[in-house]
Amino acid sequence: MTLDVAGETHRAEKRIRPHIRETPLEPSPYLDRIGRCRVQLKLETFQHSGSFKARGALSKYLSLKDSERQKGIITASSGNHASAVAYVLHRFAGKGTIYLPHTTPKAKVDLLRMYGAELEFHGEFSVETEVHAHKVAQKQGRVYISPYNDLKVIGGQGTIGIELLQRAKTIDSVLVPIGGGGLIAGIGGYLKSVKSGIEIIGCETENSPAMSESVKAGRIIEVPYIPTLADGTVGGLEQGSITFELCRDIVDDYINVSEDEMAHAIRLILEKHSLLLEGSAAMPVAAFLKQKDRFEGKNVVLILTSSKIDLDTLIDILCSSKKLEY
Repeated sequence: MTLDVAGETHRAEKRIRPHIRETPLEPSPYLDRIGRCRVQLKLETFQHSGSFKARGALSKYLSLKDSERQKGIITASSGNHASAVAYVLHRFAGKGTIYLPHTTPKAKVDLLRMYGAELEFHGEFSVETEVHAHKVAQKQGRVYISPYNDLKVIGGQGTIGIELLQRAKTIDSVLVPIGGGGLIAGIGGYLKSVKSGIEIIGCETENSPAMSESVKAGRIIEVPYIPTLADGTVGGLEQGSITFELCRDIVDDYINVSEDEMAHAIRLILEKHSLLLEGSAAMPVAAFLKQKDRFEGKNVVLILTSSKIDLDTLIDILCSSKKLEY
């Protein structure tokens, strides 16, 4: 893979730094004790629009020509990327249409409407929606902002890596949720360009391990869809996505987690840190707990990506989730 992720991350940093928050890197004494190591939580839940996605959306949008912005952009997402693009359009008084799957949680749809976004619904899964929106953009001559399959978007997500190296003295392992792979490609690509020994671990749900199964197969494949708390990471990969080869080359290992493990992680972080996570954001916590022994004595960073969980889902987790022992 010849893509210059590190170089694009530095360019994205210059574009977006005035418009993003440097999110906290918070220690977790509880997880320290559980894993007999040092754990820090990168709280992208405090980023504009409620997730890391604002970084990539800003990076892409601010790279466009005025003429491209005036035509109006098109994007597709299961929620967090959509919220980020809606935030960017609202902030810069831009024009655009956001396509969502019909399965998008109500909480995320409500937020988009609050930003005044123009919404269209198509398909049941993210990859269907992305393919359709991309075709519409090509037909209308408008720029399509991909949730992950774009180097400028990946570079925007990579700015998290810049912040990590500025704040953390030593990093041995970084656990990152994987959906389309843009986040882990950006963070991992940048970190490994500076310190090649940092271990990059991808976290997926057992119900939709699209990236790890594709890497295992040596090509992008479809995986069966099973409902999951990690709704923000399901739906498969767009054929030809640049993130496939980046993840193949950058990611050192994958840890897949169950629905019970994610639910427990959501509850644990709410209890121990008073922080709200959605399912996909809880995957690094669940993965760390699942394989805690491998991290003994290490300096570990968990990327907590987003907080927009449906209220009914949260109530169900708090009332009925299993308390797992570690």
